[in-house]
Amino acid sequence: MGSVIRLRRGAGGPPGYDNDPWWLRQEHQAATMAGQLRVLGKEKKAPGSGTMWRAAVPAEQRRLITSAIESAEEQLLQLRAVHSGPTADVARRLLRGLGHSAGLIENAWKRTALAAVNGGVPLEEVAQWVEVPVEVLRQMLTTGRQENGG
Repeated sequence: MGSVIRLRRGAGGPPGYDNDPWWLRQEHQAATMAGQLRVLGKEKKAPGSGTMWRAAVPAEQRRLITSAIESAEEQLLQLRAVHSGPTADVARRLLRGLGHSAGLIENAWKRTALAAVNGGVPLEEVAQWVEVPVEVLRQMLTTGRQENGG
């Protein structure tokens, strides 16, 4: 897994990190026993659902959320360069790009809402946070589970 992470990380590490084939971001490094015990202690004291994000949300789901957000970021950054040419062409490219980015962001917030609900946060609270009626959110999350094979 470390080699895949090193290949995909691109930019964003500390100075000289690209010269170190074993460097990994802290979140990808194995947790120490002391760190794991601290997380368990915090889980007991946490408000709301009573669990910590990393404990309640599987790593695969966290990775999918992060990936969707990063994809939307990339799409939005690419749109900065689309400001020359005929008005119709620029508008078409911008609208298509923004539509695609909006879809990625919607996917990320649905996955995050589902992770929160699965982690023990009441659906009513999540609905309030995303400013969606409870029944609409319930239907969206149920549809999302069926589409994802869950």
